[in-house]
Amino acid sequence: MSRARPVLVVTNLDDPTTDVVIDELHDRGVPVVRFDSGDFPATLSIAAAITPKGIEGRLFTPSRVADLSRVRSLYYRRPSGFVFPRLDEQAARFAVTQARYGLGGVLAALPGCLYVNHPHRIGDAEFKPSGLAAAVEAGFRVPPTLITSGPDAARAFIKRNGPVIYKPLSAPLYQIDGVSCTVQVAEVTADEIDETVAGTAHLFQQRVEKVADIRVTVMGDKVFCVRIDSGLLDWRTDYGRLTYSVVRPPDGITESLHAYLSRFGLVFGAFDFAVDHEDRWWFLECNPSGQWAWLEPETGLPMVAAMADLLEGKPR
Repeated sequence: MSRARPVLVVTNLDDPTTDVVIDELHDRGVPVVRFDSGDFPATLSIAAAITPKGIEGRLFTPSRVADLSRVRSLYYRRPSGFVFPRLDEQAARFAVTQARYGLGGVLAALPGCLYVNHPHRIGDAEFKPSGLAAAVEAGFRVPPTLITSGPDAARAFIKRNGPVIYKPLSAPLYQIDGVSCTVQVAEVTADEIDETVAGTAHLFQQRVEKVADIRVTVMGDKVFCVRIDSGLLDWRTDYGRLTYSVVRPPDGITESLHAYLSRFGLVFGAFDFAVDHEDRWWFLECNPSGQWAWLEPETGLPMVAAMADLLEGKPR
């Protein structure tokens, strides 16, 4: 086992963003141990002891062994979930819980490790109401927003703040005829609100009359701002219509970005803003595990190198 401090990369098999970062780290001679926590315990195992120095032990993949006391950094991306297909429902539920709190607990407590990002902090930041409240606290401009399960409250909000868009509070995938889909952002009118709103929580937000979108990617102290022109309500619905340009953030935005990340204990974030006709930036959301690698070939920004610098531990 190498004594060099490795970078652990936790993600699923199909993750092109991770691929380019690992290639960069390999070119620098930085050891990398990549695995999907969802492979536990079939092809992934741990032997971790709690000692006066913290977690000590090893993590074993089919091709690598990592010393848990010497991990340089952990890049937590998009691992798959734990699955125990050979167990009955009750036993599988127990096994999943033990895996989550066992393997997950060990990975969340590595001594001297830089997390990009820490999985617990990712979980905190993925709650949209928390993120919007933190954005206000950080000094961002946030559109009027309502979270409700009340049809009357929704109608009143839309009449008062229209035009209004509906956003899912989270976006789990579902399938239609075998094709993976997700709930899209869409404009909604008061007449479209019916009693089914009472079935769960919903997020309604005043629509920003925007001229463009901004994706800001923060990696440690590095801030990359890209303007996205599309003419679409949600630019993620048609990447073929997007054009990109590098922009500078308005005064105060960089400070607010770091204040927001600090609030959640994050070192990475993919922020989305809408730009209105007065060139004002409106905060929409921050994804603590967001995509970013496709922007480098479109803009020439050195984003892969910046992420590798962060994981390698170069001065920021």
